[in-house]
Amino acid sequence: MKLLVTGGAGFIGSNFIHYWIQKYPNDKIVNLDALTYAGNLENLKSIESNPNYKFIKGDIGNLEVNKKLLKEEGINVIVNFAAESHNGRAMIEPDIFVKTNVLGTQMLLEAARLVGIDRFHHISTCEVFGDLGLDEDRSFKESDPYTPKTPYNASKASANHEVMAYFHTFKLPITISHCANNYGPYQFPEKVIPRFITNALQDQELPLFKSSQNKREWLHTSEHASAIDLIIHKGKPGEAYNIGNGTEKSVEEIADAVLSRLGKPKTLKTYVEDRPGHDRRYLLDTTKIQKELGWKPEIDFEKGLDEIVQWYINNEAWWRPLLGKGFVENYKKL
Repeated sequence: MKLLVTGGAGFIGSNFIHYWIQKYPNDKIVNLDALTYAGNLENLKSIESNPNYKFIKGDIGNLEVNKKLLKEEGINVIVNFAAESHNGRAMIEPDIFVKTNVLGTQMLLEAARLVGIDRFHHISTCEVFGDLGLDEDRSFKESDPYTPKTPYNASKASANHEVMAYFHTFKLPITISHCANNYGPYQFPEKVIPRFITNALQDQELPLFKSSQNKREWLHTSEHASAIDLIIHKGKPGEAYNIGNGTEKSVEEIADAVLSRLGKPKTLKTYVEDRPGHDRRYLLDTTKIQKELGWKPEIDFEKGLDEIVQWYINNEAWWRPLLGKGFVENYKKL
């Protein structure tokens, strides 16, 4: 198999590449990444000399480059991670999110249609469905309507519509996955779990939105990769699959868990104004992927968090140069 992984220098994309190369060492992987602020080739330094791995700097929004790359590299599977994904930044520069997440995805789809591939897998998010009440007794199904509340969420929902349109109109063999919040190694330190860990390691305040009881479902990025693997090999074209593990934790619980593991005082927690459109809760119904493809989550969150805290302790040389890079501080202390 010859895969094009877009956005492969980012957090989830780079972890997926590590997973795939380890499991399928004879497959070829081309990583196309524009190296915007969250793209980091240090994530892939350990495999840069692997003859079956190749990095190309480029933008998925360039149709001619996409077509040329697909032809010259003989790509038969595309895994599209490329996206702008920061809700705070989307409030400041919403046009960039439309350009990359919607128009960029469409240009990649068009190249795939013109050249011809076996599978186009698109990475989406639970956030396209909007949010749930904190005590609501349900979870999002793949068939639920999209009700996004932020420019980022809306751009991802729009991209999903484009992907599905290429299946229905052009019979392009696509699949989509909606994932829960990921955590794991190489996550950019602006995100909540690495932000809390790196701040605590420096004895700095952990900023919590005032709605700190808002919940998220937490999925280890290696579990995400294993689910994508199954979808690519066994998923039905034209279908979407939810990927989550049912583990819900509030932001407050995450902060307390990090502080406890690092032996830091709870007085490091500080409360700040909410961002606009701050969703209350996400939870995915994963019945479909478990029943149809046989996938199931296997990493206990508490053990996974132990592992990640230790990873950031051991890899200060990786995260320290990234501090402040691309951060969006749009809150005030209460």
